[in-house]
Amino acid sequence: MNIQSERIALTREVEAIQIPSGDTVTLPAGLHVMITQNLGGTYTVATDFGLARITAKDADALGIDEESQAKDKVAVKDGDLEGAVWEQLKQVYDPEIPVNIVDLGLVYDCQLEEEDGGTVVSVKMTLTAPGCGMGPTIAADAQSRIMTLDPIKDAQVELVWDPPWTQDMISEEGKMKLGLV
Repeated sequence: MNIQSERIALTREVEAIQIPSGDTVTLPAGLHVMITQNLGGTYTVATDFGLARITAKDADALGIDEESQAKDKVAVKDGDLEGAVWEQLKQVYDPEIPVNIVDLGLVYDCQLEEEDGGTVVSVKMTLTAPGCGMGPTIAADAQSRIMTLDPIKDAQVELVWDPPWTQDMISEEGKMKLGLV
């Protein structure tokens, strides 16, 4: 996690997602922000108007030189496609919490099914709070990560609310990162 303690001015206008509403906003060039979290290929920034999430493709607006953001297919090691899917899900973060969605206990189910020469993945996940506007964004991040794997043909990520999420669902590693143990 790469956090900057100084405020930086955006070098250009950038589209961002307002946290926690999930609304799309445009942050103007010159706006001073502070990076509070850099995990899973996104940047959470604090502004005078609250928190916002900027994707890695717009990192240049933060003055960060990101390598090519091409979404090339990722080869699966040792033929463990399901394990690779779980590893991709571990690259997805709630923009307000520095723990991935797997260790937060937000992923309830992950099914792989062969279909027409490719694999279709179905994921059921929840959020820490039902009213979180970031749900569609986090689900889209999960889907995008899964789709980078070869031979994934399609991925669907469904937000579910049963059973309700509790802190007991956080893994030991997640609890350690959050200082809960």
